[in-house]
Amino acid sequence: MKTDVLIIGAGPSGTASAAILRKEGFDVTIVEKTTFPRFVIGESLLPRCMDLLEEAGLLEAIEKQDYKEKHGAKFYRGNDTCEFNFSEQYTKAKTWTWQVPRADFDKVLADEVAKKGATILYNTAVENVVFENDKVITTVTSNDETKTIESKYIIDGSGYGRVLPNLLDLNIPSTLPVRSAFFTHVDDTNRSEDIESSRIQVVVLKADVWVWIIPFSNGKTSLGVVGDLSFIDKTKTNDENFRILLESNDFLNTRFGKNKFEFEPKVIDGYSAGVKQLYGNRYVLTGNSTEFLDPIFSSGVTFALESGVLAAKLIVKELNNEKVDWEKEYSEYILQGVAVFRSYVDRWYDETLQTVFFSDEIDQDIKGQICSVLAGYVWDETNPFIKKHKRIVQTLAKVIAIKKG
Repeated sequence: MKTDVLIIGAGPSGTASAAILRKEGFDVTIVEKTTFPRFVIGESLLPRCMDLLEEAGLLEAIEKQDYKEKHGAKFYRGNDTCEFNFSEQYTKAKTWTWQVPRADFDKVLADEVAKKGATILYNTAVENVVFENDKVITTVTSNDETKTIESKYIIDGSGYGRVLPNLLDLNIPSTLPVRSAFFTHVDDTNRSEDIESSRIQVVVLKADVWVWIIPFSNGKTSLGVVGDLSFIDKTKTNDENFRILLESNDFLNTRFGKNKFEFEPKVIDGYSAGVKQLYGNRYVLTGNSTEFLDPIFSSGVTFALESGVLAAKLIVKELNNEKVDWEKEYSEYILQGVAVFRSYVDRWYDETLQTVFFSDEIDQDIKGQICSVLAGYVWDETNPFIKKHKRIVQTLAKVIAIKKG
């Protein structure tokens, strides 16, 4: 079998790449080890996703799904709250997005690129990849049958599967501390259909432990606890431990304490990951195959789409015999966005950012600049909170402390 570009993984980064390549008339094959729909977390999008879905020609298909609109974020810590509305952000860009059950969302994207002419091989796993001067030979298996696929380029959008990083020894330990995610979906019978339901909500339980609340349009809500969860009692079931966590907070207990879990709560340990490089001869890594930081600011799907769209556009240039500087045009660009979000993740867990969020001293202009980071516009270097991301939050927190006396 031959194809112009082979893509590993039919998640958002893989389908975004496929859509861009099909727009330019290239033959695309996606190999996906599971059958869709399949469950995955990363259910709260950022406004930047809207631009990328639109560029890939996938936005219209998503608009038809009646997903829950997301217009901002609200943070809770004890009796303190902090709200961000995307309409008030610094960057003049999209001001809303969606909260999506990923099993459904990913299938819609995959079905749409199939309609556009991409071939998707489900239940197909990559076993080996051999790079030659002018082609890539990939060995795959499906239903105990082995075959090879010849392509000119290969894009790894395999997410947590990290296919090429594993095969090519590209994995490196994350520099972030090891944290866990513990999550389920609930039947959200106590939801109030007001402005609160159009936001992601984050509840701080401890300095390094927080809860996400992501409402869906189908009446379900995604609940997840993230951080150092070593205090969880391993002698109890996941259901029991999740109930105990909900009961530890009055806000969570009132809303969700008696709600039915849609499935037994699941745990992902040590989700952060890194790689030695993002590209090589005839391959490029996209989405979570590159780096995955932390779910605190819902950046996963944004990076998946950003990297998927950009990788495909650069491959199109090379297929059209145009020169591409992969280091500058891809690696440096993607890693710049990663670095911005990494700064904010670090400042969240050392409580510097929480000091800023829950302060009465933060003015509206500064809040709008931070809001653009939370909206995913982390490449807008006219924004001081992006251009100076390494130190500006610490500086602001110090100013707030001085004003408090």
